[in-house]
Amino acid sequence: METTSREGAQAPAADGAAQAAPSARHTVDGYLQASFPWYGLDEAFTGQRWLMQIGTADGEVAHGSIGHGDEPSVRSEGPLGTNDKERFAVVVTVEANPVRRSADGTGLLEATSVSSAAWLAGVGLLAVTWPGQMDHNLRNRWLDQQTETAWVLADDLQGEDWSTLSLPVDGVPTSFHYRESEFGWVLAGSTEEGVHLGAYGRGMSAYGLGFSVVKDIAEYAA
Repeated sequence: METTSREGAQAPAADGAAQAAPSARHTVDGYLQASFPWYGLDEAFTGQRWLMQIGTADGEVAHGSIGHGDEPSVRSEGPLGTNDKERFAVVVTVEANPVRRSADGTGLLEATSVSSAAWLAGVGLLAVTWPGQMDHNLRNRWLDQQTETAWVLADDLQGEDWSTLSLPVDGVPTSFHYRESEFGWVLAGSTEEGVHLGAYGRGMSAYGLGFSVVKDIAEYAA
């Protein structure tokens, strides 16, 4: 697929606990270095908003995530690692780039696409999922398997595992690829602003969401 490689994409770490903790968040400085606009839920969402993490490619900001709602915990009480009390949605913004040379001219950077956003959203959801009755070592093996599955699914957005969902982006109806699992939901699409959007969540229905450009990313760091 035309996507940043799994290594280069810098997806959320396997130990999702560190990713979910406030101390693991990036400061707003990293977000301000991006050359593309950040997206979050539109103004219809009135709950808490918070920065999560950014990813880089060849030393430049390539993607990042913004959380909305309850900060998800990795360990939870549900039978499949889900907690009915958690309601959150995370928006992943990925810079749209063609295949291009690295800054030092020694190689090529892979293109990004909607599949890039779909994979980052898929592994982001996995990072805050801990199936019940599973110890740490077993979870690492489970997470490796599920991450590979997320990669395969993102590579086949036209497959039967995905449906189509229309949601507003800056007020314009936009088509997204959408799938649900026992862990939550994942969606991915593109915007007219030259970025790809991914999103994942649990406890909040994806059907009522809308996305818009973040006017002042610094407000999310409060």
